[in-house]
Amino acid sequence: MTRPLKRARTRPGARRGDHYTHAADNYWSLSTRPLHALAISSFLVLVYELCSLLYLTDLQHGQMRTIKAKNLLADFMQTFGVVGLLAPGVALLVILLIWHILSRDAWHIRPLVLLGMVLEAAIWTFPLLVFGALLKQASSALGLWAAADPPGVELMELSWPARATISLGAGLYEELLFRLVAIALLHFAMRDVLRLHETACRWIAVVGSALAFALYHRVTLAGGEINWPAVAFYFGAGVYFALLYLSRGFGIAVLTHALYDVAVLVILRPN
Repeated sequence: MTRPLKRARTRPGARRGDHYTHAADNYWSLSTRPLHALAISSFLVLVYELCSLLYLTDLQHGQMRTIKAKNLLADFMQTFGVVGLLAPGVALLVILLIWHILSRDAWHIRPLVLLGMVLEAAIWTFPLLVFGALLKQASSALGLWAAADPPGVELMELSWPARATISLGAGLYEELLFRLVAIALLHFAMRDVLRLHETACRWIAVVGSALAFALYHRVTLAGGEINWPAVAFYFGAGVYFALLYLSRGFGIAVLTHALYDVAVLVILRPN
């Protein structure tokens, strides 16, 4: 997924290590690169971990709420002897840092690119909100939505800062697990092991990661029946985030996911 690199022209004040630059030196290219994704993710990891201590921690009982995806990543890392609440977040930042080093891009973060990424992610949030609304309307007309359990009842009982914190964590760790890791593993298996065509590899990775994303969420009713509207939504959202990740990069996918959850859990459901 790495694009071609070219020799950079010598610029006044350029550091000695900046021998290469990305082929296109504009927002649409820079916003997909790992350095700006690293900058965005570093800020979100810091905010999430601090807010987790403030809003998701019960000091009286010694308990802390966290994202299921983060727990899955932490359990996996523990099998290799890596233990700690911060391990998944540190692992994410290390992956992006190594990706940037291997890409040999310039070490130059542009604030306007970061601002543009936030604004772009806000725009990408709207189609997913519309998709959810249309799916709810259609399933209600078919008598399916009314049969579904109210989603996130326990979650909606939390304070709005706690819900906002969970939204940030979902954007970070679910994108890490289902896009950055799952898509890479599926693509490797299809391309390097089974030797399939590149186009087939990408679509299998997209669909496979989306299916895993859907099964990761609660998609059954109290009686054990499958909640098909929930399956359809999470699968569709998984495909949407996967295509966004492949076309616009990890940073945009994380921001869009986090902003969507903030919209649903905080803005559209205020206390």
